[in-house]
Amino acid sequence: MASTETGTEEAGGGSAPAAAEEAVALEKAAGERDLSGLEAGLDALETVTVGRAPVGQLLLKKVLPPLSAIALVLVVWQLASWGKVADPTKLPSPSAVGQALSDRWNSGDLLTIIWTSVERGLLGFLAALVIGTPLGLLVARVSFVRAAIGPILSGLQSLPSVAWVPAAVIWLGINDSSMYAVILLGAVPSIANGLVSGIDQVPPLYLRAGRTIGATGLRGAWYILLPAALPGYVAGLKQGWAFSWRSLMAAELIASSPDLGVGLGRYLENMREGSDMAGVFLGILLILFVGIAIDQIIFSPLERWVLRTRGLSARSQ
Repeated sequence: MASTETGTEEAGGGSAPAAAEEAVALEKAAGERDLSGLEAGLDALETVTVGRAPVGQLLLKKVLPPLSAIALVLVVWQLASWGKVADPTKLPSPSAVGQALSDRWNSGDLLTIIWTSVERGLLGFLAALVIGTPLGLLVARVSFVRAAIGPILSGLQSLPSVAWVPAAVIWLGINDSSMYAVILLGAVPSIANGLVSGIDQVPPLYLRAGRTIGATGLRGAWYILLPAALPGYVAGLKQGWAFSWRSLMAAELIASSPDLGVGLGRYLENMREGSDMAGVFLGILLILFVGIAIDQIIFSPLERWVLRTRGLSARSQ
């Protein structure tokens, strides 16, 4: 009887450590499951959800706010006109500007005026793109070139484009060449600096990986640098277009010749010379509208696409 109790106690003493080890193992497994669940949750939080919003939601978020702002400006403008805040010859009413737009449309030259400036602006921007892209690559990758002309590019970017108009007219005459020269001097520094900024933010690991697979020189620039620097490059293009448009308007305002035709800048100056404030306001609004339209049609979708494909923006497009 005594030997049986002793055997039972020994058997119980042998199973207790095993049970304790099993309990520890179960607790450890439960802890690992909790950590894995926590990591999965963090990964889910960091995951960028990319998807297109419904058309109704897109209109509500993208179209309604600017339309509301425009409506508010028109209301304030019309109230100021009714309240005679300023002389009507200095502050025309929205209806007077609308009448000027209708008259210009009926005269049949409105689209010609707009296209004259848009064509010059886009051609000048494309030329600036061709020059600014290799220049930005050189400045970003060649230290001597960067030290030599990097500060000059930054200085040129801050120089008002209108300062180049007298020089361009003297050098090239009052013709399209001087218009394009002013556009280039305004847009090339922005495009080059945008690319330099984008390349500066490329992780060195990408460059080492590129060299490992043989992507050096032009192949490295095409397959590694430009794709990796695309967000900064596109931002530079967007800014370059803004500088192109501003430069062109400054050149058209100052330079006048029958050979140049009538663009938006020349139309604005013609209205000023005729003291037609409704026409002046119409010219300003058309310049603003075209600049915004080109940005919204070309550059903003391109920028959103680049950011979305890199997971840098979670906004639904």
